Amino acid sequence: MTRITPENPASCPTIVIAPDAFKSTATAQQAAQWLSDGVASVTPHAHVITSPMADGGEGTSALFDGELITLPTTDAAGRLTEASYTFDAASATAYIDVAAASGLPKVADHPVATTGDTFGTGVLIADAETRGARRIVMGLGGSATVDGGTGILVALGVNPLNSAGYSLNPGGAALIDLADFDTAKVNIPAASVDWVLLADALVPATGPDGAAAVFGPQKGASEADVDALDRALARLCEVTGVDGSTPGFGAAGAIPVGLHWLSRLLHGNDDHVQVLPGAQVVAEASGLAARLAGADFVITGEGRCDSQTAKGKVVSVVIDAARRSDANPAVAVVSGEFRAPLPEGVTAVTLDELGDDVGVQEQLTRAGARAAEAYLRISTAQG
Repeated sequence: MTRITPENPASCPTIVIAPDAFKSTATAQQAAQWLSDGVASVTPHAHVITSPMADGGEGTSALFDGELITLPTTDAAGRLTEASYTFDAASATAYIDVAAASGLPKVADHPVATTGDTFGTGVLIADAETRGARRIVMGLGGSATVDGGTGILVALGVNPLNSAGYSLNPGGAALIDLADFDTAKVNIPAASVDWVLLADALVPATGPDGAAAVFGPQKGASEADVDALDRALARLCEVTGVDGSTPGFGAAGAIPVGLHWLSRLLHGNDDHVQVLPGAQVVAEASGLAARLAGADFVITGEGRCDSQTAKGKVVSVVIDAARRSDANPAVAVVSGEFRAPLPEGVTAVTLDELGDDVGVQEQLTRAGARAAEAYLRISTAQG
């Protein structure tokens, strides 16, 4: 293996490592560290800067400063579980991932696309308000539900009703019978917070590119289920008066629909809810642009690069930021699988298939080393 040494000053680069989490196998922090270990084996004298990233999915809240709060709640299937979020008392802000309580991994043994709800996430929100939170920054990626946020509404004291005045069953499919909401017991302090919703994909709530159609199958929905869920979300939009075609409102099974309706009910306007591209927000909060300003080489990555990657995922945001940087660093993407082409000039590094006895740490460490080797070849060729 060629090693980069300090004898040649040009061979001591600044390398920024900014990956997303590798779904359920490595957090963004772990991925950044293990890639860095691999880089160090090839470039021991390089200046390596790790900048873990997220796009609103699992692990987003952990990237923000604050106290880690863990409490009992329920998963998307209504079973008892524990979940954590980050609370920053100084800014009265709680950083909550929908995936923490209502995520897919917790119900992998029992998919609940039509019946699962976000009640457990609502429990975290209510708890955060009691600690002084006046602003909720919510990562919307990785949810197991398509309930339009109605589980959260129930946890905050809002009861969805059918035309006979009876409470609806949990889950998105039941919303086809939605007629009204009982708000007599709404938790006003928790419901009236400011919401910053971090979407990992700016899809609409309904239609062929909506929440049910795009993400329903990943959550265990059949073709018939997708159709039923789409019609149910359309009914939710009709009752709430929310435009289901709004980009981002389909994130996390259309949670923004329910929260926009609730916030408008209490404030009389839509000024207290924002839906933003999650990776962009994390990039700005972490100072990624400043870190790239002096970079020679950038490594990013995610578990799988596919057609969704270019639509605001971490990899695309990091590549775009590198391209906008005056430093114009070389870029490599590490992934377990590439199902879509990368932009021209970006190096793809596929994780090695090393067998069941080799963990993801070794895979990412080796990938970091191979990315550094690729950079060495590029920089040598360019003189």
